Amino acid sequence: MSTDLSLTESEALLSRAEALMPGGVNSPVRAFRAVGGHPPFIASAEGCRLTDVDGNVYIDYVGTWGPAILGHSHPKITEAVCAAAQRGTSFGAPTAAEVDMAARIQDFFPSMEMLRLVNSGTEATMSALRVARGYTGRDVVIKFEGCYHGHGDSFLVKAGSGLATFGEPDSAGVPKALAELTLTLPYNDHEALAKTFAEKGDQIACVALELVTGNMGVIEPTEAFRKALVELTQKHGAVLLVDEVMTGFRVSRSGAQGLYGVEPDLTCLGKIVGGGMPLAVYGGKAEIMRCVSPLGAVYQAGTLSGNPVATAAGMAALSLLDEPSLYPRLEKTAAEICAGLEQVFGEAGVPVTIQRVGSMFTVFFTDKPVMNFTDVSACDHARFGKFHRAMLEAGIYLPPSGYEACFVSGVHGEAEVEATLAAAREAVKAL
Repeated sequence: MSTDLSLTESEALLSRAEALMPGGVNSPVRAFRAVGGHPPFIASAEGCRLTDVDGNVYIDYVGTWGPAILGHSHPKITEAVCAAAQRGTSFGAPTAAEVDMAARIQDFFPSMEMLRLVNSGTEATMSALRVARGYTGRDVVIKFEGCYHGHGDSFLVKAGSGLATFGEPDSAGVPKALAELTLTLPYNDHEALAKTFAEKGDQIACVALELVTGNMGVIEPTEAFRKALVELTQKHGAVLLVDEVMTGFRVSRSGAQGLYGVEPDLTCLGKIVGGGMPLAVYGGKAEIMRCVSPLGAVYQAGTLSGNPVATAAGMAALSLLDEPSLYPRLEKTAAEICAGLEQVFGEAGVPVTIQRVGSMFTVFFTDKPVMNFTDVSACDHARFGKFHRAMLEAGIYLPPSGYEACFVSGVHGEAEVEATLAAAREAVKAL
């Protein structure tokens, strides 16, 4: 407990944490640097509500950055985790649950003919990229500005000075020589993609992207962009790697690829697939996945991969996603929230663009459609920070960055919609 009565318990914890961890957090966005103020330290969560160490309760639209599609502390998932933990938390050996999990994932994502279980989205994407390079015998990867694929070195690369120039490291510690194997293009720019393939097609191992973006806010791919992704990768023998760590099971039962009818060569899943536990997946065409050791020369391993507690949580979550009413309910609730927010901002004369796919949405403080990272960067992020602080004060927990998505769960209902819109009506006064 804090001995300084002028500090809240969260503020006291942050002060202690800053001496122990960079920024006082274990993941940068949690520090609230993009929106100002101090992050509440969470003590517990149930349903769609969080309770912090000071006893404040919030309606949660972060949802563990996506996984809590069924709400926090779902009793069936909690029961599965506890039962699995009693049998042992890790074996470092094969289990029947891993086999069952792989088969269950294929039910949702038929494009994943073979797959591997890993521990995080970052591990999934960096492994998938290595497989793509091993399979093609090529080194160059194309990524898109604003798409985040974890903190693997090859993905922490910013755009060069031209549309098809090799990028520069976007983080200290990333070797420039490695960054020079990554081409960073504007999202939704099919012409830039075609030009790049025309110039360097025989060097490109894979094209990696979030088909629906979540890490620069919610942006849909245009039809022309989707068509170019498939046609150009097939024509030039490159691997199409779709990162569904955030969108898998979220924008539809079969993710963004099912929503738009895009069949990738490789897919990465995370977050929801683990039921809130550290679990992720990469996989795709059997021909490609047979390159992975012990069948092939691409090495990837992990002691905790497919551990029994995570697979138990994942299996419980996946079984619950088959409830017939879940996705219609998610769609309805998310649509009501977005329509209500548009009305609130409209009545207040505050220009916003709200973009939604399934149960993900983002409020962009701009009066223009948002199509790429340049558009997102041009939004009024200072105004978003004011809105975020006002909503937090009113008990609404939004992502602490204007570059992120909000997530609706199956347990957000009419009461939460009404409370959120009532808070927004007061919050816009701070703008």
